[in-house]
Amino acid sequence: MKSLKMSKYPFIVNDKVPSARRQNRRRMWLYFFGEVGLPMFRIHKLPLLVVSILGYFIILLTFAGSVTPAYGQDKLSGVPSLGKGEYEVLVFADYFCAPCKRIDKKAEPLMKELLATGKVKITFVDVPFNRATPVYARYYLYAVNAGANNNRIFSIRNALFKAAQEKNILTEEALVVYLKEHKIEWRPFDEKPVFAMMSEIIGRNKIERTPTCVIRNPVTGENKYIGDEEIWNGLTHLKAILVAGKQ
Repeated sequence: MKSLKMSKYPFIVNDKVPSARRQNRRRMWLYFFGEVGLPMFRIHKLPLLVVSILGYFIILLTFAGSVTPAYGQDKLSGVPSLGKGEYEVLVFADYFCAPCKRIDKKAEPLMKELLATGKVKITFVDVPFNRATPVYARYYLYAVNAGANNNRIFSIRNALFKAAQEKNILTEEALVVYLKEHKIEWRPFDEKPVFAMMSEIIGRNKIERTPTCVIRNPVTGENKYIGDEEIWNGLTHLKAILVAGKQ
């Protein structure tokens, strides 16, 4: 482990109790807020009020920033979803969960059929039961942020499941190498607001196990399915409802 050595001047400005109060009461108003030392410039006593005023004008004259956040021009506005429609499917999964990988692969063609109806919206919510899952969730969001379409999103999730369960990748560095090898593009952004939204969705739906799927029917209400078999039955039932609605 490298040790850190203190520099000769660990701080540019050193704040200290004003000695002027003891030396000259007539100047006390000037040192009311205290005094500072600038050891780099061999100045040992300077009114803090003067330094504050000078700092204000320096910032005012030199600041050329923007009110647009650093990620404001290029980021997801919320938890990404596939498709649009009054029927909503929420899929809660962990990349290190074997049944999650199993249902993800099995249900992919069925989910594409549901999306093709134009009546279904599907949202994948990553649940961090494994300590490495947040890294995977972050790069899933980054990949979607790069402009991935529906088919590409399914492909990305499939690759992430393989990275977790077949390659046993546990670090961000190894995952980055893996994604590059599989030609998966991503565009970083500040993912914290989206993570907060995902946490809220997980809490609101009381998710305690993965895989879990919540299907919201605008007519009959909401149903929760836990486990890959139940989820498969729930998705096939939704398909049957949509097919019957066309007849």
